[in-house]
Amino acid sequence: LLTQLKRKKEKVKGNDDLDMLIENVPGMEDLLRRRDFPFYRLTNCATDLYCQLALKEIQSIPRSHGLILNTFEDLDGPLLSHIRSHCPQTYAVGPLHLQLKTRLADKTMSSSNSLWEEDHSSIQWLDAHPIESVIYVSFGSLATLTKKEILEFWHGLVNSGIRFLWVMRSDLLREEEFSHQFVKELAAGCKERAYIVSWAPQEKVLSHPAIGGFLTHSGWNSTMESIVERKPMICWAVYVDQRVTSRFVGEVWKIGLDMKDICDRDNIEKVVKDLMVTNKEKLKKSVDKLSMLAEISVGEGGSSYNAFEYLVDDIKKLGRRDKDINPNCIG
Repeated sequence: LLTQLKRKKEKVKGNDDLDMLIENVPGMEDLLRRRDFPFYRLTNCATDLYCQLALKEIQSIPRSHGLILNTFEDLDGPLLSHIRSHCPQTYAVGPLHLQLKTRLADKTMSSSNSLWEEDHSSIQWLDAHPIESVIYVSFGSLATLTKKEILEFWHGLVNSGIRFLWVMRSDLLREEEFSHQFVKELAAGCKERAYIVSWAPQEKVLSHPAIGGFLTHSGWNSTMESIVERKPMICWAVYVDQRVTSRFVGEVWKIGLDMKDICDRDNIEKVVKDLMVTNKEKLKKSVDKLSMLAEISVGEGGSSYNAFEYLVDDIKKLGRRDKDINPNCIG
């Protein structure tokens, strides 16, 4: 695949059309664009940390016994079929957080997978607003923005007239020291319709009835959480796989809008209005259907439920095999 993409890059060298379709990606023919690949968007993929991490993971697949993927058959069936032609032992056990909730539904459980301290005041703020009237804005735990990009997003959101809850991490600014005064000035500029927190309990936020949409960086966990909670998305993808996910959200699953990584206040205002007003019902219908299929997949007898059972059985078999090979093995 990597060789094919590099050859394709040479073939279209000199063409600046980032929307040109890449025709020879197995399983995704005539779907992905040049802009969806890091080869075309990064200054130097050979030195980019996130690109290299992704490539390292891909290169390690042939040495693995199998793949455990946080997805489900009704979401990624055609791609899973292609993956299994290379790695037959592929377990689609997602959505993982929904799998956990379903299996422990009758047990007391209190946990969080958050990397940051959560500000629960965001839930109190949401409680005061009408159903599906707020868009949630979060770019995950790693993505960074320039001050100019933050201001473009801010003006676009304000100009849309839609209420918004924005997670603004203390390390969100790229190559610039974070200023709490800067955040205070932004918040003061639209305190009637906006609320800023340093981090939020995302699953609780997305499940809140006041949330009508999610402006996201298209990280996979965020995408799965948004599907489960039936929230359509605006995708501003940043790194490697996020661009492909953004394309699928808009073009294949049709549960959101792809911003094409264009950070411009007029464009942001337009897509926010499209998501929350103009195309609201159509997008909601699509994401409702996927959410229902996700719930079925993790229920007893569902594809993800069964895949998890197969995974556990196969791990047990591997353990017994290792003991047979090495009878002195403890465990």
